[in-house]
Amino acid sequence: MHLNLITNVDDSKIIQYKLARIVYAETNAESLAVVEAFASMIYNIHIKYNKSFDDIAKDTDTFDALNKKSKRYKNLSVPASDKKFQMCLRVVQTMLHGNLRDYVFGATKFHHTDIIPDWAMSRGYIAEYSDILFYL
Repeated sequence: MHLNLITNVDDSKIIQYKLARIVYAETNAESLAVVEAFASMIYNIHIKYNKSFDDIAKDTDTFDALNKKSKRYKNLSVPASDKKFQMCLRVVQTMLHGNLRDYVFGATKFHHTDIIPDWAMSRGYIAEYSDILFYL
């Protein structure tokens, strides 16, 4: 008996899940508003810097949760069946189809209020959702 490995031929599903996991890890899916804001910032990065969603999903400089030493790293392992993760997935799907409005007014940077990076000192944030500040 010969078994064939079945692979997912739809790469768009892979990127959806990667981005949804990042959104979940960074926002803890505290509310629909913060999830939509974070996803719209990802779309802004895609447009402003002409970065592919795949490249964005690998950007450890932008997303602290992608770093193994981050306290948010463990959130990347959220089960796909988790209701809050499913909310993130739906919002990311909407964003990937270009149907999510810009909740952060063009912002392409963010940080959580518990850590203030050097670059944020000389800028004013333009949106705040939960414990996340968004910047141009």
